[in-house]
Amino acid sequence: MTPPPYTDALMALMHQAGIAELEKLSTVSGLSGWQLARIQYGLLPKMPVEVLLKLGQALQVPIPELVATLSEGSTLPMATPTAPVISLEPELKALQQEYERLQGQLACQQAALYERFQQEVLAILEPWLLQWPTAAAAAQRNPQWPAVKLLPLIRPLANLLQQWQVEALATVGETVGYDPQWHQLLDDEEADLEIGTPVVVRYIGYRRGTNLLHRAKVSRADASDDEA
Repeated sequence: MTPPPYTDALMALMHQAGIAELEKLSTVSGLSGWQLARIQYGLLPKMPVEVLLKLGQALQVPIPELVATLSEGSTLPMATPTAPVISLEPELKALQQEYERLQGQLACQQAALYERFQQEVLAILEPWLLQWPTAAAAAQRNPQWPAVKLLPLIRPLANLLQQWQVEALATVGETVGYDPQWHQLLDDEEADLEIGTPVVVRYIGYRRGTNLLHRAKVSRADASDDEA
């Protein structure tokens, strides 16, 4: 039985991609056997753009080259043209533009999903982010506490926050100049505190890039000295 006219061309592309069998191509591309059979009969240009994208990705072949190889007008060893070759340039150009548009859309969707994922994770971690640094500072001041042994276990999470560009505002116990944009006073009666007044960080805040996530909670520097 004579194989479909574009079987050899498809097998050649599969060989270049390191795919030996049609079953393997079906698994890699997500295309059904029926769709691959249609492709072998030269019907690729009539199939949905999604099929072109999947096949091109699986075979690692640009869409224009894929269409030119697996449709009428391609150069096949066994083919004997019986009619004038019709130019596919307009169709190929339109397919390439659609392919690039879908690639850009997919990249935007992936970036949006990743951003949403990070925000959801940070929301879950919010209580820990606000409380842990203060507890860790207390443990470091008291090396005999059993909890101090847990501090090295937090390094992987700290590295993750660094990769996500989450930055702490100062450190617990650090004296800084008061700035209401970045600092929240623990004592509401001191709401009239002047900008630049020395304050001590009690609970650190966070920012991500230029966006503020949480303001650092602070108190007057002289008040902390009295407590000490």
